[in-house]
Amino acid sequence: MSKKQSITEFLAPKKLAIAGVSANTKKFGYAIFNELRQKGYDICPIHPSLEELEGVKCYKSVIDIPTDYEKLFIVTPKDVTNEILKQASEKGIKHVWVQQTSGTKETNHIAKEKGIELIDKECIFMFAEPVKSIHKFHKAIWKLFGLLPK
Repeated sequence: MSKKQSITEFLAPKKLAIAGVSANTKKFGYAIFNELRQKGYDICPIHPSLEELEGVKCYKSVIDIPTDYEKLFIVTPKDVTNEILKQASEKGIKHVWVQQTSGTKETNHIAKEKGIELIDKECIFMFAEPVKSIHKFHKAIWKLFGLLPK
């Protein structure tokens, strides 16, 4: 499957678990949680020490989330990304997006080994419609120079 198809399929159900959400409004994990909810996504937040975030129940690990969440977005520090990817495999999640700054050299290998469709080296803000603000401009520049996934 092409990266473009993978991204479209990942975002289509508008239902995803997010590992690495944050209660700190200045962190990327909060920005993603907040913006995707505003865009109508059903978000299942995962954070080991949060009970809830803005009234939404948080789960301690991927293993604990309800089984109807089949897509996982990872926006964690690199040192925990691969463990979360392995938890996704144990949970039966086969489609994972690892935010640009969260992947490691081993991430692709682990995903391939576990049979996970992996999206990496892409920013979800450029693809989750409607694309707004600076991300809309960024996407237009990438399109102009032929850098968007095919």
